[in-house]
Amino acid sequence: MILITGATGFLGKNLCAHLSNQNYAIKALARPASDTAFLQNLNVDIVYGDVTDPASIRTAIQGCDYVIHAAAHFRLWGPPEPFLKTNIDGTQNVLEAALAAGVKRLIHISTIIVVGPQKSGAVVTEETPCRPYPTDNYAQTKFLGERLARNYVDKGLPVIILRLGALYGPHGHYAFNRLFFEEFLRNWRVQVHHGHHIIFPCYVGDAVRAVESALTQGRVGEIYNVSNQSISHKEANQTVSRLANRSSWRINFPGWMMVQLAEILEDIAFFTGREPLYPKNLKPYVFNDWVVDSSKAERELGFTSRTFAEGAQQTLDWYRSRGYM
Repeated sequence: MILITGATGFLGKNLCAHLSNQNYAIKALARPASDTAFLQNLNVDIVYGDVTDPASIRTAIQGCDYVIHAAAHFRLWGPPEPFLKTNIDGTQNVLEAALAAGVKRLIHISTIIVVGPQKSGAVVTEETPCRPYPTDNYAQTKFLGERLARNYVDKGLPVIILRLGALYGPHGHYAFNRLFFEEFLRNWRVQVHHGHHIIFPCYVGDAVRAVESALTQGRVGEIYNVSNQSISHKEANQTVSRLANRSSWRINFPGWMMVQLAEILEDIAFFTGREPLYPKNLKPYVFNDWVVDSSKAERELGFTSRTFAEGAQQTLDWYRSRGYM
């Protein structure tokens, strides 16, 4: 039996669908207010609770041999409290319950952005020193969550950490999906620096298969980068345009103009309390090059990566099925 936290999220939905199709026995942890209609159509046991509630985690983990900790508060804007509560306190609750239950393995889902923006030409490996972007509460708390997970390895908990690239694919509506698919499909065509910077896409189906492999493969206590081939923003934009059979033209904005726009939008957000369309924390994602090496996961987890064109086609097919096109 596998317990999946964050089961109603982007990665969680894809995990539940894939593992259910592979006939794994699954418990899906979902908050009581979450929409669980998707999970109800799968052969999974839905357990209502929250990683911030230790008692609900202890109840959910009973009878489980494996845990995939995918729950996280992922936003590019907002006060630190929700990030701290979910990404640190929630992670500790899951780790403590897993240790007490004696699970065979816990897969802790992290993110490559914990390393922080790199100098041009640098390649991100698992040995790259972590310097998360100082104002990015998500990156900061995910880095601290990793440290917690590694501390529990010393306590005897068999943990493997997967650092995922910029996820995109079916069921996604935020971050990479929004910037490279949804905005384009709604004819909002913006790019900066002529699209020359490098992004690190990771198709969610590839990430899910890496998680499945990590349940039985890989070395306890190790970190694995899981990302597809890094490509330029321009290449990603042109690929999506071609596959959608639409013109590839984009309006190029200089970096300084986008930074000023983000500052104005954040000033407005201070009064509205709503996340701005372009938060300032997008800067390290789109103004820096992210060249990621996933060869360790390829060697030790058997990770294989599809091309961006293949993943983009499946993503567009999903959008088409939802009426976006």
